Amino acid sequence: MPDAEDVRTIALSLPDTTEKVAWSMPTFRVAGKMFATLPEEETSIAVRCPKEERDELVLAEPGKFWIADHEAAFAWVRVRLRALEDTAELRDILADSWRQAAPTRLLESHPALGRPVAD
Repeated sequence: MPDAEDVRTIALSLPDTTEKVAWSMPTFRVAGKMFATLPEEETSIAVRCPKEERDELVLAEPGKFWIADHEAAFAWVRVRLRALEDTAELRDILADSWRQAAPTRLLESHPALGRPVAD
């Protein structure tokens, strides 16, 4: 089961990522734009996720994903770390969120990370 240290290690391995404490919790930013947080005493993460996909994720796997009340109007979803299969799944989730926040120049210079899926 992935933990908060795995979140840090993976997030900080993504290009141009920094960690900054905001709202009394660790946040991870790419080129200054937030893409992940470690709320809930570091037992979960909040990541960027288009609202349409977010709702589908929560319906499909409510034990893994949920929407915090104060984030309902925004394109963010929470992920319970204990519900993840392994660090590979965590890396996929963090990389997807990173892609949504990363500027085009970083996406183009790191093609191995792929591009966000367009609707």
